[in-house]
Amino acid sequence: MKLLSTYMLCCLMASACLAQSKKNNYPDYLQPDHAINAVTMVMVHDVTSPPVAARYYAYCMLPAYNIISKNNAAIPTVQKFVKAFKPSGSIDTLKGKYDTRIAAYYSILETAKLLLPSGFMLKDDQDAFLQLLRKLKINNAIIDASVKAAKLATADVIAFSKTDHYGELSALKRYTPLKDEGKWYPTPPGYFEAVEPNWKTIRTLVIDSAGQYKPSPLTPFSKDSTSAFYKGVMAVYEASKTLTTDELNQALFWDCNPFAITSSGHMAIGYKKISPGGHWMHIAGLAARKAGLNFDESVLIATIEGFTLMDAFISCWEEKYASNRIRPETYINRYIDQKWQPVLQTPPFPEYTSGHAVISYASAEILTYLLGDNFAYTDNTEVPFGSGERDFKSFLSAAAEASMSRFYGGIHYKESVENGNVQGRKIGRGIIEKIMKAGIKPVKP
Repeated sequence: MKLLSTYMLCCLMASACLAQSKKNNYPDYLQPDHAINAVTMVMVHDVTSPPVAARYYAYCMLPAYNIISKNNAAIPTVQKFVKAFKPSGSIDTLKGKYDTRIAAYYSILETAKLLLPSGFMLKDDQDAFLQLLRKLKINNAIIDASVKAAKLATADVIAFSKTDHYGELSALKRYTPLKDEGKWYPTPPGYFEAVEPNWKTIRTLVIDSAGQYKPSPLTPFSKDSTSAFYKGVMAVYEASKTLTTDELNQALFWDCNPFAITSSGHMAIGYKKISPGGHWMHIAGLAARKAGLNFDESVLIATIEGFTLMDAFISCWEEKYASNRIRPETYINRYIDQKWQPVLQTPPFPEYTSGHAVISYASAEILTYLLGDNFAYTDNTEVPFGSGERDFKSFLSAAAEASMSRFYGGIHYKESVENGNVQGRKIGRGIIEKIMKAGIKPVKP
């Protein structure tokens, strides 16, 4: 990615001249979120779907975590809470011969380069990073040994990723939308095929299985105007007519639709955006910076967040295609108002539970455990994608807004949001229980 690499190199060289972190004394160019953001931009380019993006984030952070845990006795090995991961131990022979931070940073890019469809674009980012290190007079032998360690750690993760059933998805039965009245059906303007209907078959990392944290049973479908379901639909319909400016801004800020279409006359224009998981990875990164965490702690935060996203999406997607519930747009257009449109473009998969609710509350639980409650921050994630900044008093307050934004956007019933919140919190707390047993403690500043 030449343009991105040039930009990053300029930023990194400028950052290298700035004062280093007061607490941890390491240069900005080694901040893990630089590598994560480069990976995010490739996923935006590739229009990576939300569950697939979460998988990539998890695997891209795994080798970095493995490297720091081998060089920092305070960081528990990943095998203590990801039981299926069995690294070869090949990097053990290099101990003491490489720079842990350089190797971990490079491994994030290297893993993404090998996993992502357009991962080759990250070669420019790797070259820019190495070029900067040489400009800063880092010993070439240390650089070479660090790259070797990164590649060995990456090889273990690539081998591990090939056993999670992702490669088998294309061979599974093609999904055909059901025409039953209460079931999900493709929506305008793109009428896209269902996204990852077999995602429940992907192996989880920390939680036990896709079905471990099933949400409460959903309200039965009904066209009866006195029914609970109909009232839930009408709540979406009525809310769309009375949104305040702030509620509208919330919906737009948390849109996180990897590919949205807008029409102008006979022309359809597509817009690429960050995924929901990408948004929370960015929050994890900016929170680590604000807290002044050292390199190892920052990698730990991003890794646990990535693992949480992957497992939360697997859990949520298992329910989505089990319940296969109709979207508000489809129901309202069929039975209430043929011309009604939601504020946000309806995503191409079933409604229950809300993905934003599940992954946001799971993420908030994790980040609250690691960094503390009432951690105030300014979220600037969406600035490159056309939205402004928003201030939050805590991760849980951000999760509450993220989940309700889907109701304001007209793409989820409130029940899906509320039950998704509960599902997400259970997933987050379940992961916290596992990592606590493994020895991962809060890294509060």
